[in-house]
Amino acid sequence: MSAPTVTAPPPPPGSVKATAATTPPRTVRRHWTEHGLVFVAPFLVVYALFLLWPLLYGVKMSLGDDNITGTDSHFIGFDNYAEALQDPNVWSSLWNTVWFTLLSTVPLVLVGLGLALLAHHLRVVQWLWRLSWFAPFLLPSGVVGLLFMWVIFPSDFGFADQALASLGLHPGIGWLTDERYAMLSIVATTVWWTVGFNFLLYLAALQAIPQHLYEAAELDGAGAWARLWNITLPMLRRTTGVVVVLQILASLKIFDQVYIMTAGGPDESTRPILQYVYQAGFTGYRIGYASAVSYLFFALIVIVSLVQLRLTRRASEEGARS
Repeated sequence: MSAPTVTAPPPPPGSVKATAATTPPRTVRRHWTEHGLVFVAPFLVVYALFLLWPLLYGVKMSLGDDNITGTDSHFIGFDNYAEALQDPNVWSSLWNTVWFTLLSTVPLVLVGLGLALLAHHLRVVQWLWRLSWFAPFLLPSGVVGLLFMWVIFPSDFGFADQALASLGLHPGIGWLTDERYAMLSIVATTVWWTVGFNFLLYLAALQAIPQHLYEAAELDGAGAWARLWNITLPMLRRTTGVVVVLQILASLKIFDQVYIMTAGGPDESTRPILQYVYQAGFTGYRIGYASAVSYLFFALIVIVSLVQLRLTRRASEEGARS
């Protein structure tokens, strides 16, 4: 005879829930936290290796008299910063950077908005207009600089002089060799090259505006200009704030097109602050001093960003209340 089978009594109702309830939720959270750190760890390592460490090492170099060879460096404290604040080349280069930012920000915002409005309302081959206005933004800075340097702005035979001659004006302007026109030529080059990014942001914002707002305005008898001023522009307020902030930060970091087209000339009238940092570090071999100048400029960018963020947030709050 086989041994009788003993069946365990079923657990009382609610015991499973009671067991799950007794499991500490902290263990579950710790379990997911540990796995989250494992996934994030590669990014943290790369972030610390390629951003935090160079940032801290740059501060260390700015406090010494480091040269390009990395030998015979000594700690000198804040002497580099004191020298930079008294260096007229720093202030002239900084003014050139600010002047370029002021000249380029307004047309880049307005032209980008205008192109977006045209592309949004044109019904014929829309893809062609969007592609042609955004395509220059995809070109490398070297291609753009050489294009305007050898095709658009050469004296007497460049496209710009030929356009003036066709209008009956006197050609032969030194677009890149005259102090009166060099910065304006760089601004025109930058607007043609980078306006496609602002155009794309504005176009996406225009497509997100609800169509029923325009339909209701048309029923009320509002014309095209009334719809633009009372619907389109207010709805684009946040996008405009983002575009202005991004454009200011990008213009403050100008280097490529100036270095290629004018090398900071004529007579250093277009030299930006980043080019002076490059010259001080890699031409003058003063890596410590160049680091100090770059960190002063970094502090300026942080201040401008915080002020612009504060103004944008205040404008958004006022718009929400109204």
